[in-house]
Order: sequence, then structure tokens, then C-alpha cells
Amino acid sequence: MSNSLEIVSVNTSAEKGTIKTPQPSVCVDALGIQGDAHAGPWHRQVSVLGVESIERFAAQSNIALRPGAFGENLTVRGLPANGAVLLDRFALGGVELEVTQIGKECHGAGCAIFHQVGKCVMPAEGLFCRVLQGGQLRPGQRGRYFPRNLRVWIVTLSDRAAAGVYRDRSGPRIVELMRQFCAEHRWEVEFETALLPDDSEQLRLKIAAAAAANADAIFTTGGTGVGPRDITPEVVAPLCEKLIPGIMENIRLKFGADHPNALLSRSIAGVIGRTQIYTLPGSVRAVEQYLGEILKTLEHLVFTLRGIDAHH
Repeated sequence: MSNSLEIVSVNTSAEKGTIKTPQPSVCVDALGIQGDAHAGPWHRQVSVLGVESIERFAAQSNIALRPGAFGENLTVRGLPANGAVLLDRFALGGVELEVTQIGKECHGAGCAIFHQVGKCVMPAEGLFCRVLQGGQLRPGQRGRYFPRNLRVWIVTLSDRAAAGVYRDRSGPRIVELMRQFCAEHRWEVEFETALLPDDSEQLRLKIAAAAAANADAIFTTGGTGVGPRDITPEVVAPLCEKLIPGIMENIRLKFGADHPNALLSRSIAGVIGRTQIYTLPGSVRAVEQYLGEILKTLEHLVFTLRGIDAHH
């Protein structure tokens, strides 16, 4: 779902840390807004602030403020009330921006904005973006704000479940846990699920399709043991460009201390392009245990794979 937006003002300054001046129009290129001090080859090329934030601050402080007072490049109306998430996008007059940072460190008395206004809303409410597509921007232009959906593929490997001998429970449990996780992190989420027999070629093709579709995460469940039909790690490992051994090593040690059979799992974690992939055991209990650890770093890895330092 998208939000309708309107540009209230476009603002620039020749120096960082200063109040920006409204302009009749600006040109946006691959580095940001031409002539603005924040333009450059980095992730904070264009800053955005809702006019609602300025109006609220002005009313609370009894100070008259104009757009650009907090150093924002774009003053817009219509941002979602519940805030933004990294990788959300703006489409404004042909210009496309991607949110790469939310808020920033306040420089306090050393900042011209702080000195003139008294304090700043940008550290908590400012959005910082990189340019995906350039163009011209001017006040009055309308556009849309698009939340970034987290794309998750879930593949269950089981000869018997695929044959209908019993119902798959581990795949649906991953869906439940991911929905809960995404709700807590304000992510919109979309799923693609599959139930396959323990077949190497079918699994390989499904993973390739997920990576080609730019999935953020792939979870397989089943086939990580040492039985004759357990082939998941052998299929997945060669497809990964990078392996992340620490995640599964930690899980095996944590749960293997009380349940030694957990040490027999050959689960792996890795990266294919910008897609992270995890091979989980086939039991519901194992899915819950593994996801409890994996989800601690999943969001950070989504951002890292896209060149975003979420901790700025």
C-alpha cells in the first residue's frame, strides 16, 4: 500500500549543518540535489522531513518556522503516521529515492540549526535517502510513498509430506514466526512457499528462482541430517557466494549443550547476491529454535547486503 505525497518545498544550502533556503525547483542527479552541500557519493544524498513535524514543533515551541529550517532538502506532506522503514521508497515527479537512514546524530550547539531554532527534529524524524533515479523537483509536485515489502521464500523438503503422507507443519510455522517478526519491525512481508520431495534438482531450481526474483531471505526446512535422502546442505552450499558459518555454529552449540542430537544438524547459512539463505531442520521445534537466533541478525543483514549502515 502506498501513501499520496505532496512536495511543500525544495531546499538547498551551500554548507552542511545550516538552515536551507527554499528554491523554485531543483535538479536531482545520481549524487543528490545539484548545488546542495549534502550531495555526493554516499548514502545520505537527499534529506526529507514531513511538514507535519515542522508544524507540530512550531506549535509546541511557539516559534514561526519555514520549510528548510531543520536542514531538510524536501519538505513533504503525507508521510505515513507510523513512520518509515529503511529501503522504503519515494516516487516524486519521476525522481525515485530510497530511504537509507532514519534520524541522525544531533550536533547540539555546534550546529547552526540548533543555534537558531533551539533544537532539531531531524535526529528523530528526518529521513535520509539515496537517489535511484534523477529528475526535476519543485513545490506542488505530487507523488507516492511505497513501503518496502520483505520478500521471503520458504521451501520444505520432505518426500513424505510432498507425497501427502502427512501435513507439512514446519513451513507454515516459519510463515507464522516471520509474520510476527515483520509486524514488530514494521515490515510489510510477502511469501512464496513450496513443498518439494528430497530432490536435488528441484531444490536447486527453486533456490535459483528465488534468487532471480530478488528474495530477501530463503528458508529451507528439512534434509539437514545425515540420512541417505538428506541433501539440502550439499545443494545449497555450492550456490552460495559467501557462507556465514557463525550463525549455525552458535545455534548448534547453544541447543546441543542440552540436546546432543542437535549437534548432528548440518544446517548452513549463506548469501546469494543480495539474498540470504538458511537451511533449517525439519521439525517445528528446531524451526522455532533456529529462527529465534537467525532473526536477531536478519534485518541487519538485509541492510548490509544493500550497502546500508543501519547504525550510522
